[in-house]
Amino acid sequence: MRTSQVLDAYGRPIRVETLSERLAEPGLTGVRQIWAGSVAGGLTPVRMAAILRNCDQGHLDDFLILAEEMEERDPHYLSVLGTRKRIISAVTPKVIAASESAQDKKIAQAVEDRIANHDGWSKLVEDLLDALGKSFAAVHIGWEKDASEWWPASFDRRDPRFFVFDRETGDELRLKSEAFPIDGEPLEPGHFMVHRAALKSGLTYRGGLARMVAFGWMCKQYDFKDWMAFIETYGLPIRLGRYGPEATVEDVNKLFSAVANIGTDAAAVLPKSMDIELLAQGAAKGDILFENFARYIDEQTSKVVLGQTMTADSGSSQAQATVHDGVRHDIAAADARSITATINRDLVRVFVDVNFGKQKVYPKILIEVPEPEDTKLLIEGAVALSGIGVRFKATELRGKLGLSDPEEGDEVVGGTPPAAPPAKTGTALNRAQTPDAVEEIVDEMLEDWEAVMGDLVDPVQALLDDCDDYETFMARLPEVIKGQSTARVIDALVKGTFKARALGDQTDG
Repeated sequence: MRTSQVLDAYGRPIRVETLSERLAEPGLTGVRQIWAGSVAGGLTPVRMAAILRNCDQGHLDDFLILAEEMEERDPHYLSVLGTRKRIISAVTPKVIAASESAQDKKIAQAVEDRIANHDGWSKLVEDLLDALGKSFAAVHIGWEKDASEWWPASFDRRDPRFFVFDRETGDELRLKSEAFPIDGEPLEPGHFMVHRAALKSGLTYRGGLARMVAFGWMCKQYDFKDWMAFIETYGLPIRLGRYGPEATVEDVNKLFSAVANIGTDAAAVLPKSMDIELLAQGAAKGDILFENFARYIDEQTSKVVLGQTMTADSGSSQAQATVHDGVRHDIAAADARSITATINRDLVRVFVDVNFGKQKVYPKILIEVPEPEDTKLLIEGAVALSGIGVRFKATELRGKLGLSDPEEGDEVVGGTPPAAPPAKTGTALNRAQTPDAVEEIVDEMLEDWEAVMGDLVDPVQALLDDCDDYETFMARLPEVIKGQSTARVIDALVKGTFKARALGDQTDG
């Protein structure tokens, strides 16, 4: 292991001898308290405006607490945010060596063993993607070492409230400490991974999803509160008691008590001269207003977080949900690129430098999010193409469908059954005795095969020339197939079949 000075991605020296220290740990007291309190309870528009205004000025604590509470108090927001995180954390990462040299392959293998295959990999990715909601996330690297190597033993999320951005540029993330509780102190190089969401241009702390949906979220909480009040008022029928002119004051009081309690006790005892009528409330349809508003806010939240609403909200078909797979693919791919850039910069580079020395080119961890395929359209297109004579590799089609090639002895489904041995019949013998005549028919049918098959192949070729990508070609192929002319192909087959049949009959005779 090298002991010379190691620099991080920003050119700051890493004190290798201090890598095993635990930094930014929370406590019960001090500037990094584990307890956060609450700001969402009794939240008003005025208070919300103040929280966002303070956030704009770099005072983030209340906003960060609110962002955490929004996830805890809203099942829909928690669900869509979790979906966006897990579509990245569920992908198995790949490690790409810097080159084909033996040393670079050795370094890449070490990165794969110690980082990509780490038991805490999925949690690390999700903790870093916490920046999606709060605009940034910091994870402390718990380094350990043996006689020959440093490695990350743990990845520990640090509460974003423990950090502050510098006042001069608003770009440098600093750690709050007892000595610097307001302005913070620079992060110790090599100890932290810092991920920034970068969902929009500008200052980091103005780009989190929580900020974008905060106002709608607050309005939804008001909607729920009013909805509950509405249900309390109109959810139960009006209890109307009736008494006759002979009723005494005591009778009226008994009737009132019965009417008041029947809603909860569901029982009452009355004299025959009195009765209770339950009247349905005409305002009950008002619940549609509250439900529609809450649904509208959820749909806007889905658009902001997932880029679409199909799989997050009701009213979408299963086929649509399967194609979209929760998160729009370009958004998921962008998240994957940004998260791997952070890990490669703040973790992989440090790991390589402290163990193998500075490199000209470093290995990279990649997360490739597969683009969802419309398998039904793919199969239909493959069948249509094969039907007009287009040949392609079965292994490629199986790969698209996630199917493996069958091996010897496997029980298989589908495929062409093996051809039966030719029967020794008179017809077979006649064919064997008249090869010249059969070949003559074949040659005659093949004389103008290009013109005959052109009616089928030319439209497909024209479509291929007109399309820039596979998806467009497959989408337009069914319409092209419908417009193909099969008359000349059928005519050629009929003539050839008729001549062959006539030849067989003549030979049999």
